[in-house]
Amino acid sequence: MAWVKIIHILCVMGWMTSIFAVPRALIYWRREWDRLGEFGPLGDLTIRLYRFSAGLAVIAIITGLWLGWDLGFPAWVHAKLTVVALLAGHYIWTGRLVLRARKGIFEQTDFYLRVFNEISVLATIGVLWLVVTQPF
Repeated sequence: MAWVKIIHILCVMGWMTSIFAVPRALIYWRREWDRLGEFGPLGDLTIRLYRFSAGLAVIAIITGLWLGWDLGFPAWVHAKLTVVALLAGHYIWTGRLVLRARKGIFEQTDFYLRVFNEISVLATIGVLWLVVTQPF
């Protein structure tokens, strides 16, 4: 079972990189779009990062469910899965923002994107607390 944990941790790390980086990259992408008036290299990088991490997210969720099954799904795992579902929703919403940005539609302000980014950090802290302390 240790190899499943290793795969899970590696994929979560990759997915989290995207969850934290893509909203921030959208801020800089918007600035690049305003400066160039067209799709530039930062947009391409943002799209590639989002796409790559989507596969990692799927593997992380599958291995996480596998580990939860192996543990018998104690209450803390249910709580963790709830927060992970919220993070997945955040990730899907980020994908919507990326698709709109690809068309040159940047409706969100820098402040909105910064707050949006910090929400994922708070959720990640919640997941880490649940995993480390296993409070219930």
